[in-house]
Amino acid sequence: MLITFKSKAGADVLMFGDAAQQLLALLDKDGKTTQGIVTIKQLPEAITRLESAIGTERARLGAKSIDEREAEEEAEAEAGQTGMAAPVNLAQRAWPLLDLFRCSHAAGEPVTWDAQ
Repeated sequence: MLITFKSKAGADVLMFGDAAQQLLALLDKDGKTTQGIVTIKQLPEAITRLESAIGTERARLGAKSIDEREAEEEAEAEAGQTGMAAPVNLAQRAWPLLDLFRCSHAAGEPVTWDAQ
């Protein structure tokens, strides 16, 4: 399942269902519904929540020792998870949505989503 986030203020953001549902849960939204909205009034809090989640994820990744990171990279390489197959973390997934939220807030436009 694909979920598309839309706003008149920016380009559509497409995500696979699991990733989108994880981000919607951070926003206290039900990602299992086929469509929804982040209103103009809700955008400042949504932006704050995504920024916080990104900061937490980056801090968690930054707190790992060099040995831990190298061990993870070696395990991923052995499993064939390099390049385009490498795992994508929450901060990387959230960034396009955060950008859409910021543009929408500045333009005074809501963000909607729907599942396809």
